[in-house]
Amino acid sequence: MGRVNRGTGVNLPGLRGHNAALVLDLLRGAGAGGLGRGELAGRTGLTPQAVSKITARLRAEGLVAEAGRGESTGGKPRTLLRLVPEAGHAVGVHLDRDGLRAVRVDLAGRVVAEFRSGLDFGAGPEVVVEEVVRAVREVRVRAVPCAGGGSGSAVLGVGVAAPGPLDRRTGVLGRVTGFPDWQGYGLRDALEARLGLRVELDKDTHAGAAAAGWAGPGAGVYLHLGTGLGAGLWLDGAVYRGGREGRSGAGEFGHQVLLLDGPPCRCGARGCVEVLCLAAVARGDAAEAARILGEAAANLVALLDVERVLLGGRVVAESPGVFLAGVGAVLRERAGGMGAGAAEVGLAGGGVAEGAAELILAPLFGHT
Repeated sequence: MGRVNRGTGVNLPGLRGHNAALVLDLLRGAGAGGLGRGELAGRTGLTPQAVSKITARLRAEGLVAEAGRGESTGGKPRTLLRLVPEAGHAVGVHLDRDGLRAVRVDLAGRVVAEFRSGLDFGAGPEVVVEEVVRAVREVRVRAVPCAGGGSGSAVLGVGVAAPGPLDRRTGVLGRVTGFPDWQGYGLRDALEARLGLRVELDKDTHAGAAAAGWAGPGAGVYLHLGTGLGAGLWLDGAVYRGGREGRSGAGEFGHQVLLLDGPPCRCGARGCVEVLCLAAVARGDAAEAARILGEAAANLVALLDVERVLLGGRVVAESPGVFLAGVGAVLRERAGGMGAGAAEVGLAGGGVAEGAAELILAPLFGHT
């Protein structure tokens, strides 16, 4: 297959305009209950005539449908409109060091198919590409009994979340700690050539931050503890990837040094929070791992003044109560010592694969 024409990455007609994206974003947020044209006009700042034209086109394209009638405000009852989630799908793939998870989601972001398999990231790019191709094919043809649409609508693209650092703009991986064979590999182009679909690549922790379930525009951090330890930053209502265009260096949380002259880390330093935390996990001491994670999180909270800390990853999922209590206790103690309020601690609301799928869906709704 040839190179995919990337353009704006949108295959559905009628989504080229900013105003249409605004309308679709509002309808996505409203859920099955929908919104009336007047509400859409008020929230977007568009004229009622413009909203009527946009929604008529979106209805003709199957992206929007009637959701029933709303209460009358003096005239005839309002016609409510809703997003049609099953009108399109995206695939999200999470590449971990020892496993792969792929999901197919509808336009509302709901998982309608899922596939898991083991993975040896150290086996090299060619092996991993084959596994991703197999996973994408699986989720395109299978469905699982959960909320969402059917299997017949278009797949708009594939989002892939991989260990970093990487260049999101070019789709090329950087120097991944412990995996030198990946440096300089063009994963995005390799997958597009095999799949014939648009592919977007991002660092795993950034995808996790996108799916974590933030409420409002404040600042927060997503901490992912699995085979490694990393962070995704949510600043000013968006994922913060770093200061250089296309790069994704922000969030290398696991390699901050907590213990001078501590045990060696695979990054080459000593006493990193990742090696300390994973050593506690290996000993079966989740409480100690939570305490170490909390100390590192407190450093980040103090540095960035974030309001929320959300926890995710397989290790957290195995002992969620222990990690919530342990991280929360350290944050409260450290905040009290500085005379500041403690950041809220919670569990992330979505998975990394779901965040990867959002790389494909976000532009449809006017996000990046």
